Amino acid sequence: MHPSRWLLPALLAASSAVAADPGPLREPFYIRGGFNAWGTENTLQYQGRGVYQADILVPPGNHGFKIGTRDWSREWVPSLSASAAVKPGQPQRLATSAGPEATLFVRSTATYRFTLDVKQPGAPVLRVTRLAARKSGPAVDPHAGRARVATLAFATWDGKQETARFSIVDPEAQLRSYTHSTTMTLRDPVPQHATYAESAALPYLRSGNLAFDALFALATSEMRQDAVSEIRDGNYNAGAAIPCDCFETGEKWHYVWTRDLSYAADLGLALLDPQRVRNSLDFKLAGFRTGLPKAPQVAGTPDGLQIVQDTGSGGSWPVSTDRVSWAFAAEETLRMLAPKERAAFAARALAALTNTIENDRIAAFDPRDGLYTGEQSFLDWRDQSYAGWIVDDLASMAGSKSVSTNATHYQALTLTAHLAREAGDNARATRYDAWAAQLKTAINARLWLPDAGMYSSLTAAHFDDAPLHKFDWLGQSLAILTGIASEEQARSILARYPHGPMGPPVIWPQQPGVPVYHNRAMWPFVTGYGLKAAAMSGNAAVADAAYDSLMRGAALNVSNMENLEWLSGQPLLLDEKHPHLIGPVINSRRQLWSVGAYLGMVIENVFGVTATDEGLRLQPFVTTKLRRDTFGGASQATLHDLRLRGARVSVRLLLPAASQEQGYHKIDKVLLNGAPGGTTIPWATLRDGDVIEIALGAVIKGDNGIRRVNADPYVEAPSVFGPREPVIASLERDAGGHARLRFTGKDEGAVYHIYRDGKQVAADIKAGAWRDREAHPYACYAIEAQFSASGNRSHHSVPRCLDPATEIGVLDARVSSNLNPSGTGTPRLIGWGAPQDRLEVRELRIGQAGRYAFQLRYRNEANQINLGISGGVKWMTLEDAAGRAVAQGVVQLPHTKPGGTLPLSTPLTASLQPGAYRLRLSDFYNMSYLESNASFTGTGGTTGPSNRFDLYGVRVQRTE
Repeated sequence: MHPSRWLLPALLAASSAVAADPGPLREPFYIRGGFNAWGTENTLQYQGRGVYQADILVPPGNHGFKIGTRDWSREWVPSLSASAAVKPGQPQRLATSAGPEATLFVRSTATYRFTLDVKQPGAPVLRVTRLAARKSGPAVDPHAGRARVATLAFATWDGKQETARFSIVDPEAQLRSYTHSTTMTLRDPVPQHATYAESAALPYLRSGNLAFDALFALATSEMRQDAVSEIRDGNYNAGAAIPCDCFETGEKWHYVWTRDLSYAADLGLALLDPQRVRNSLDFKLAGFRTGLPKAPQVAGTPDGLQIVQDTGSGGSWPVSTDRVSWAFAAEETLRMLAPKERAAFAARALAALTNTIENDRIAAFDPRDGLYTGEQSFLDWRDQSYAGWIVDDLASMAGSKSVSTNATHYQALTLTAHLAREAGDNARATRYDAWAAQLKTAINARLWLPDAGMYSSLTAAHFDDAPLHKFDWLGQSLAILTGIASEEQARSILARYPHGPMGPPVIWPQQPGVPVYHNRAMWPFVTGYGLKAAAMSGNAAVADAAYDSLMRGAALNVSNMENLEWLSGQPLLLDEKHPHLIGPVINSRRQLWSVGAYLGMVIENVFGVTATDEGLRLQPFVTTKLRRDTFGGASQATLHDLRLRGARVSVRLLLPAASQEQGYHKIDKVLLNGAPGGTTIPWATLRDGDVIEIALGAVIKGDNGIRRVNADPYVEAPSVFGPREPVIASLERDAGGHARLRFTGKDEGAVYHIYRDGKQVAADIKAGAWRDREAHPYACYAIEAQFSASGNRSHHSVPRCLDPATEIGVLDARVSSNLNPSGTGTPRLIGWGAPQDRLEVRELRIGQAGRYAFQLRYRNEANQINLGISGGVKWMTLEDAAGRAVAQGVVQLPHTKPGGTLPLSTPLTASLQPGAYRLRLSDFYNMSYLESNASFTGTGGTTGPSNRFDLYGVRVQRTE
């Protein structure tokens, strides 16, 4: 999630013009919240007498919001310590400092007036008032007088029914215009019906099913809407437009974001508009800013051209490292570009990928287990899919490893090896092929859980590092599609990953006490990847669940939405008894990767058209259920005017008789312009006007395993939720070196498992006290809860280590720096981290041989923990008495929450012999060093790069 990119469409803004007289505030202030995607569309207009006002049409939900300036340099909230609910009609005094968001609960769509009184500038007062609704006339049937009308009916979770209707005026028109309506209450305050049309520039469908044809037209229409000539984001270029013939991310996201674009292009967009995808991909490449000193450890070409990791958790890269998801889109785009265009883009892609891979290897690769660190791909709202305590320790998230992110690194390595070989650089190709093979082995060794029959989504962080019994559908699907998973593993994953009545959740199990967004949600693009994996492996049951989910979601929402609550399929689950759980918290129409997923479902999965380096591969995956329910009595279905490398092609499925068996129909034969052909058509033989016919025949039963689950969407049932993570209250070492710990749990029906140094050493323990039977005087421990009935497990507790550790403050005589410690408060080096800054700790005495971890005690408030590009990224070197480096590498100091305890950086670990050592700290780089962020309005942007933080000291922890 990118709160920095949240922009409300003009429909929701009462006015965006800044008043000529700014009043006593002297600069524009905005109402920024979940109802307007945290954007700057709703300006507080000066009314005179110290009063400002904004009227905003607000949809149902429990909306977080704040009052702030464009760059968040000034931010006002009701409370500095906790989120506060604002009650309509009641005055609310505001604090004039940053803090937790306010919330506004709205039961039904209405216009709300936000009135800000700043007569006393130091004590502003906010009042929110619901305005009376205007009377509306009788409802009009949008399908009245239409020549053809079709209806789709869908059962709801509570035993009712919702319907979507589709109609056309002229059934004989070559290109149709559709009217589409729904009975389901839509998420945003828009009409319950829409009209959209097929385009001569894009393919169209004739299947004998009006609704199926219409939903494909809806996807192509929304693709055209997302195709823009300029993009914008409130945190870039002062919110002004940036010229770019690109794809924006959705109705509420008007920028290009690396992973969103990449997955959308891979799923379907690159096949239809490779030039625009290429432009968008190029926008996400950047080199270093001119004149910036470059640390000697930084790899790659002097210009530093590389893939941009967007603003996000902890201050971006390398807390998150899935920027290499760019490679998925690049590969599909390269397959579709004409040879001359392809050659130029391939050369640029090879350069950018190489620089990215080499620096990710330095900053985010752990040679001890062969995996890359970094936040889970796409699951970038920390407490939605991580332990609740992670928000206070983002270094632990930065040091964890996930299957989804490692799959993106694998894709980048394999593509770059291929491009290097094409360019005649066999040495580079061999290097990356070897790295890819080693990574595949490491993923299967470290993340495959035989007892679950799936990959662990992620490991716990340093000092624990165990693979967790947490699972996500994107990670499982990418492992299958990239070939990381074997055929046997793929069958196991597809049969075991849970599916609800409306489709698969993106994570399993669900997180208690957390609102709907990634948690408790389906995301159509993730469902699209699951469909690709199911088709690849021949699992008709999982494919049918995906077909149903994608069609239902688009039909009832009259758009390809960002996400949906997973048990009800609703775009908003309005849980009035628990307003803090309402969600999805944010949801955008025509979300780019959802559009890509629907297009890919039809083109790649139903009609079987995929691009390869050699040509078109034809492998439709028409299940018997899809044949019966969607195509009914039709004998054929045709995808018209698919444009592929300049050739206009039509693809026709010749359908067999419907079958009641479960499985999918095999290909009987392929005809190219009436002549027999193969399932691969070389690019060189493809001609404008070609007609490809694919005759389907007998049923292949395949492997139809699927795990079905269900529950009340308003209840946190142990059958679908995991327990809360336990807490280690105390840990001590007895005289014999045995660990004694006391811990607490929070859930009935749960038992507890003890982990020592990432390995389970005790199972099914009751909360209370536990003693390790073995003596491990320097071990680290963590605890996991498990519901006995369902088997669902929690995240691990904060790990605790037996060694008391040594803290070396900045006033210690052994510490030297070019900056002087502060003279007030806790001693620290304020704002340490400019490229020329240095720190050294001499005479670090190690008394016994063992393994040690070195961390920095710090605070980094350069931006919020979910935003920015200014996470600390430094180079730490440990030298022995002779000056030889015995350990060196990147340490991360992510953004921190204001106040509270001082966190620790990621560790540099080393096996040491007794003796004296010297620790040195110098610069590396973060995303603020890239030219693309020169217009970023927050820290590290327009005022220059920022890799700075307050440094309090060094911590030395023995772990073995």
